[in-house]
Amino acid sequence: MPIRTNRGRTAVYRRLWGWPLRSPRHLVGTLVILAVVLTALGILLPKAIGKPGQTANGPGASATTTSRTGVAAPVTVTSTLPPRLTTQPPPSSAPPDQDGVRVAKEWVTAWANHPDGTTTEQWLNGLRPYTTEEYLAGEMTSVDPANITATRVSGEPQVASSVVGSMEVDVPTDGPKVRVTVVKTNPGWRVTKYTQAG
Repeated sequence: MPIRTNRGRTAVYRRLWGWPLRSPRHLVGTLVILAVVLTALGILLPKAIGKPGQTANGPGASATTTSRTGVAAPVTVTSTLPPRLTTQPPPSSAPPDQDGVRVAKEWVTAWANHPDGTTTEQWLNGLRPYTTEEYLAGEMTSVDPANITATRVSGEPQVASSVVGSMEVDVPTDGPKVRVTVVKTNPGWRVTKYTQAG
């Protein structure tokens, strides 16, 4: 039966959709009814549809199966536990490699060597033999050598931590103590990170 009003179909739709917004009481009532309906659907639908892999008899019931030639037997899941993820063992500690310690000291020596008038490009070229290309082209390009307070290495480097293929070495300077991370690459030990040692 067609909708026959003097204001047309739009007025009917506006009246239906506008009802919840007429007053705060209508809005709260609509939200409560909507919440009840959604909760009921959330409870009843999984029970009516059933979970995949379960039979109609329930999760613990045994079902009789007939054996047919050429048809694989159905797979039954016996555990509902999530799969266990295996983790890699942490890297094992290793004695410090003196070549890596030497590279760390030479890198800090080149890092602290920035006389007045040195351009960033000249300073980076001094670090190039000891630094990975990724680190040199990434973070090191944003460092201004004029902001570095250290001018020389003031002592022997100390290994803070050493694992297979990587070390953290603290190198004292006349400014802050510098912690350098060196990793073993194909060309040898190279610096991948530096921070101020605490």
